[in-house]
Amino acid sequence: MPLSAATIRSMHVLRGTPHTPLPRSALTIGNFDGLHCGHSAMLARLKAEAKARHLVSVVMTFEPHPRELFTPDSAPARLTSLREKIELLREAGIDYLIVQHFNRSFASIDALTFRDHIVAQQLNAQLVLVGDDFQFGAKRSGDFNLLAASSDFETYSLPTLKQNGERVSSTAVRLALQSGQMAHAAKLLDRPYSIAGRVVGGDRLGREFGFPTANIQLKHNKPPLFGIFIVEVLGLDRTYQGVASLGFRPTIHGGDIKPKLEVHLFDFNRDIYRQHLRVNFLAKLRDEEKYPDFDTLIAQIQKDCDQARAWFAAR
Repeated sequence: MPLSAATIRSMHVLRGTPHTPLPRSALTIGNFDGLHCGHSAMLARLKAEAKARHLVSVVMTFEPHPRELFTPDSAPARLTSLREKIELLREAGIDYLIVQHFNRSFASIDALTFRDHIVAQQLNAQLVLVGDDFQFGAKRSGDFNLLAASSDFETYSLPTLKQNGERVSSTAVRLALQSGQMAHAAKLLDRPYSIAGRVVGGDRLGREFGFPTANIQLKHNKPPLFGIFIVEVLGLDRTYQGVASLGFRPTIHGGDIKPKLEVHLFDFNRDIYRQHLRVNFLAKLRDEEKYPDFDTLIAQIQKDCDQARAWFAAR
């Protein structure tokens, strides 16, 4: 997806800070991975402040995630791809999205330069809204107090959102997904967790087994969840129910090197190659298992489908 000077409906998407200053803006900065309830609260406040002051709303985010640059082996699994993040921010009604390439050159910018040159001048911020743990600049040397010391813009900090005493965060969403608590993850996100991607070619084994699957392209090799799931799929003529396998298929030729997302849609048998679909993960059925033969695997797939159909019937 081209990002430079692109417009996705009403939201302007810019690759990096603009060469000429933006219109007077209300700005927030962060990774916004997953766009959970805490992020939604931040964006709602940002839009309200922007409207009250006749400013444009601006989100600055980073690609890749800073931890993917500095500690790639221990970086957290992404909840959303860049494309998904862009779409969610567009749906939130943001005016401008700055997708800042996060490399060592950008990471070396000192906090004062970031505040006075990038935030105040290039992004033309009149108001900056950040989280209560916000840090910025080289070696994370800047904090809320340094940001608030600027005379160029107003600065506000939004306290962390909590649900039933739990801090709403991307980390909390990941933990819920890893433990198979799909309903809990959905509460933190205010929507079912989903993965979107294009249907790509596969080995067509599912069709041979009697369970044809759509193979969804994964943008990253480190998804935040694995296993067999009850799902619904959007992007076709209507919403379809089904089951999905996300993992390494240990029974198939000894397993895959990279994870695969395969979805079997109930009562569906059309060619949807290259279509872009969104898979909503509703409930976890089980973890992946390695079976002694294909007959045992096929019998288990049938059990998964029966259990999923019963789950939908009981909704």
